Amino acid sequence: MFSKILIANRGEIACRVIKTARRLGIKTVAVYSDADRGARHVAMADEAVHIGPSAPRESYLVADKIIEAAKRTGAQAVHPGYGFLSENAGFAEACAKSGLVFIGPPPAAIRAMGSKSEAKKIMEKAKVPLVPGYHGDDQSPDLLAKEAARIGFPVLIKASAGGGGKGMRVVEAAEKFADALAGAKREAKAAFADDHVLVEKYLTRPRHIEIQVFADSSDCLYLFERDCSIQRRHQKVIEEAPAPNMEPARRKAMGEAAVAAAKAIGYQGAGTVEFIADQDGTFFFMEMNTRLQVEHPVTEAITGQDLVEWQLVVASGGKMPLKQDELRIDGHAVEVRLYAEDPARNFLPSTGTLVHLKLPEEGAHVRVDTGVRQGDTVTPFYDPMIAKVIVHDRDRTSALRRMAALMGETEVVGVTTNAGLLKALCSHPAFVGGEVDTGFIERHRATLFAAMAPADDRAFAIATLARLVEWQDRSPTAGDPHSPWNEQNGFRLLDEGHDEVRWKDGERDVTVIAHRLRSGGLRLELPGGAQEARVQRADDGRLAIGLGSDTFVATVVRRVAIDGGIDYTLFADGRSRRLRLVDPLDLSMYEAAGAAEATVRAPLPGKIIDLKIKAGDTVSKGQPLLVLEAMKMEHTLAAPADGTIKSVRYAVGEQVAEGAELVEFEAS
Repeated sequence: MFSKILIANRGEIACRVIKTARRLGIKTVAVYSDADRGARHVAMADEAVHIGPSAPRESYLVADKIIEAAKRTGAQAVHPGYGFLSENAGFAEACAKSGLVFIGPPPAAIRAMGSKSEAKKIMEKAKVPLVPGYHGDDQSPDLLAKEAARIGFPVLIKASAGGGGKGMRVVEAAEKFADALAGAKREAKAAFADDHVLVEKYLTRPRHIEIQVFADSSDCLYLFERDCSIQRRHQKVIEEAPAPNMEPARRKAMGEAAVAAAKAIGYQGAGTVEFIADQDGTFFFMEMNTRLQVEHPVTEAITGQDLVEWQLVVASGGKMPLKQDELRIDGHAVEVRLYAEDPARNFLPSTGTLVHLKLPEEGAHVRVDTGVRQGDTVTPFYDPMIAKVIVHDRDRTSALRRMAALMGETEVVGVTTNAGLLKALCSHPAFVGGEVDTGFIERHRATLFAAMAPADDRAFAIATLARLVEWQDRSPTAGDPHSPWNEQNGFRLLDEGHDEVRWKDGERDVTVIAHRLRSGGLRLELPGGAQEARVQRADDGRLAIGLGSDTFVATVVRRVAIDGGIDYTLFADGRSRRLRLVDPLDLSMYEAAGAAEATVRAPLPGKIIDLKIKAGDTVSKGQPLLVLEAMKMEHTLAAPADGTIKSVRYAVGEQVAEGAELVEFEAS
């Protein structure tokens, strides 16, 4: 076994590998960029080496820097994690030439599966079922359009060299094919330095089922399946194992097909064979990921195995600890990906500092893989994942119920997250009942996003009570119990003591009047009527609240937003809400609210990669204006209304900051 390894990755990936290495007594070396100088994975490792600027192409994707760091620190092997250089055959070969063990499959196996089109040819020879499509080398737009017409719409354009939803487009009709192809090729080129694509038949209600395979020098087996069908923008959101409604015969057939795929390329180590399955039970090979997957924890949960330990054992020349007939499925596991993103804005990534972070506590049923801590910053340079939360329980219903509760208890302030959507998904009757396919989120958007409805009276009451407690805490005599200024009986001549607190919830303005009663309590005038209330700060900093006949606790986090406004984020009853405090003395707030938005701004830092308009053009509401590349994805910004383009502030290739004015717009 190795005594020291270098982990050529970052974030929760590196932290996950470090945990197993530490348990096995293996020393670890982390690498980090400028943006990750104070990151959690750097603190966890035994040693850490700086490898360059924040952009991955100047740090985590520079093989020479990583190999030099491994040699300088005396590491014997390199674990690539997943992502970055994990599926780079050239990097695996460079490691071997430098006397380092690459903890992954042989370079030839990586290269064989690195091109989706070449992989399809290999799988066809191995008699693994394939989706109808075009996987050829001729990439002329005219030919690809003809092949799409032959296959029949809808079709799926996919980057041949990569995955993760990048370089992927669903095309519903022939007239939309050219634009979709250009976008897919552009995104593929940026993500993988290769714009080669393939075109396949798009199944309208498919399931995404993948098989975990593992091989050593003499044997290959499968550790059952994972269902990864719940997706947004072709990227996974929820994974579970075993797959719901999976019959034993079908599991065996898919497992054996996956093993045949691995054997066809002389595979060793951990890998995943991904299939797309129709509702009738038929399945087709989609791709093989020649690495450990983000969702591997659910497989570990139901099998009781540590796949990173298996990787280390096999890479050091050992054998897998179990045979196929010794593997068993125990219970059900669900993993959710907690992202810094805004589901209500088409899952736009969110950047910022994690000023408050409360993740679920780990225990017998719960595992949390994360690479961040409170105070860390989610930057535009890397994937916006905050954590993976994994639940293992006796059955699927129990696991989903537990996960929904955990998502309701998760608290993040500083970035927008998908926690509310994850809770809604895990408690949705159709999903709990076994309705699973890749179109689930879009099909049930109305009910899933209803959970993110406007704030109610309870939210306004909590925020107002928090504001009143703040005033009390900040009183100059707050520490003097005998000061008359601390009296809370609301005494006034000819009037009842009261305060007015104004809030903004989206476009809605709400004023809450808090009357201070002589009894020491409060009466709140809320949009839905008056309620009596009481509040005090608990020892843990939370608020103990009485509202009407209800008593509960709430966490309230006050934060100065990037625009200078003050936001209050509330966590109570398994829900979260964010309200903006309205300062009646800030006239600029009203001027901004009353004026029509005259510009299109960058929603996050990124690079302009395509301009579809120029100054003087007339556009209609919803018409694409430009494409912004940020956080490894393309984001198309559209016209907010019918109007005319007055000016375009940036050119293709220019970097822009969050909030930058990109297009000056004059509404009709």
